[in-house]
Amino acid sequence: MSDSTATTEAPAEPPAPDTEGDEAKPNFIRLFGRYLTEANSVMVTIYSLVLAFLIGAILLIVSDEYTRSTFSYFFARPQDAWYASRDLVAESYTALFEGAILNFNTLASYQAGDAEFGNLLRPISETLTYATPLIFTGLAVGLAFRAGLFNIGAQGQLIFGMMGALIVGFTLDLPIWLHLPLAIIAGGLAGGLLGAVPGVLKAATGAHEVISSIMLNNIAALFLVWALGTAFLHSETQSDLVSKPVEESAVLPTLLSSLNPSLRVNLALIIGFAAAVFTWWLLSKSTFGFRIRAVGFNEHAAATAGMRIGSTYTTTMAAAGAFAGLGGAALALGVANGGITTNTALDYGFSGITVALLGRANPGGIVASALLFGALKAGALSAQPDVPVDISTLLQATIVLFIAAPALVKAILHLRTPRGGLVTLEAKGW
Repeated sequence: MSDSTATTEAPAEPPAPDTEGDEAKPNFIRLFGRYLTEANSVMVTIYSLVLAFLIGAILLIVSDEYTRSTFSYFFARPQDAWYASRDLVAESYTALFEGAILNFNTLASYQAGDAEFGNLLRPISETLTYATPLIFTGLAVGLAFRAGLFNIGAQGQLIFGMMGALIVGFTLDLPIWLHLPLAIIAGGLAGGLLGAVPGVLKAATGAHEVISSIMLNNIAALFLVWALGTAFLHSETQSDLVSKPVEESAVLPTLLSSLNPSLRVNLALIIGFAAAVFTWWLLSKSTFGFRIRAVGFNEHAAATAGMRIGSTYTTTMAAAGAFAGLGGAALALGVANGGITTNTALDYGFSGITVALLGRANPGGIVASALLFGALKAGALSAQPDVPVDISTLLQATIVLFIAAPALVKAILHLRTPRGGLVTLEAKGW
């Protein structure tokens, strides 16, 4: 008789449904929703633009006397305040769009056969004309940012580049294929020389580039005033403080004058795009660009790796100044080829700081933000007197405020913190 006992095994339970795989692979809508509610660099930039235009709309309403008066009896007839505010904001922003991109009245005239095609391109031509120097000054500030430097001297570098291109432009008598490149190079070299000064001072003495470069802005502006009063630069035909015009062989060719002679956009725009592509290659593909990024990320680690910090500061600031100088050459040889004045440079150098911030010091972003700010400037000037000209400066300043403080955008819109944390541009040495 056997002592063994029979055992009965419990039936196997059916496998649980695999839900982890579904959770690990969220669908596109869920991923896109997360991205929209996250304070990443792209969404912070987009939300900064939206918030800036909303604040601009509020200030337009507050500053308009008629619209403001409708709020005095808001509780009696709220629709009056709503319609007045809506119409004012819509008309103002439409005027900005028409002055910068496409005028709908001109479009209707063209479709009716009463206007030429070239007239349709005037707003976009003005936008590109104003954006061109901003591309160069934005690259000048953005390149320095990548090395941990704050190049606040782009305005002075642009002025020096403007004078360098002007001097070569009216003193030499050469064929266009030689004269124009020499004048452009002279502008870049003049800006680069001034840009190198803060780099040398920082490398040799530790002087902060913000202090030295902002002082050089004043020196450059005052030097321009003095130089325009000398017999060498002053116009021989005008009594105002205007320079001599450049020779015809040094004038940048316009791109759309065959369609309409009033279209001012010129070859400098193509050079600006090429400069942005070159900057991308320099930062992404070259050894020098790797050194710039390494020093900007951690100068102490870069020094430990054997990189020469001082020479990197100097060459980066010189290259940044050269970009700003090219922007000055674009002004002297392009839109102001009949002679420069103390107002020719406007505030392109200082606006380059806002362009670089909005573009996150990325060449592609800098080009896009330069086009945006060029559109704001062209639209505001074209929309006068219906729209205050200061609305362009207001929008730019508000955009920069939000871009420079992503935590503010995150708090206002209750966005989630991205995995890598909030990304901000920083310059070392403060």
